[in-house]
Amino acid sequence: MLKKIFFLCLALLWTGVIIFLCLTESSNIPVVTIPNIDKLVHFCFYFGFTFLWFLYFKKQFKNADDFRPLLLSFVFSTFFGITIELLQSEYTLTRSADMMDFLANSLGATSAIIAVLLFNRLITKIVN
Repeated sequence: MLKKIFFLCLALLWTGVIIFLCLTESSNIPVVTIPNIDKLVHFCFYFGFTFLWFLYFKKQFKNADDFRPLLLSFVFSTFFGITIELLQSEYTLTRSADMMDFLANSLGATSAIIAVLLFNRLITKIVN
């Protein structure tokens, strides 16, 4: 029970970080002159998002195989990414929806799923 709450808190904290940083006016974020660094940031955001929600869902659905938590975390990540892009477009003055950001989000989520599949035994030890 304690691990489930811990994983939920981590996932919610990471979700909050993404919401805050993606919906903050861009003028409040330091300028970095590395080309396309924002795509790497999006990739990392959604890799972490998908992985942390997977850990929570894996603990939530005790004795379930990995398919259900993997699918749920990937679908949740995809819809969350779409929602953030739409919110940037509609509710911020200095941001806009960007298809390349969504692609980076999706690649991060997909990479997290691949990492879970590759490191399944280690992750199972962490979750249990």
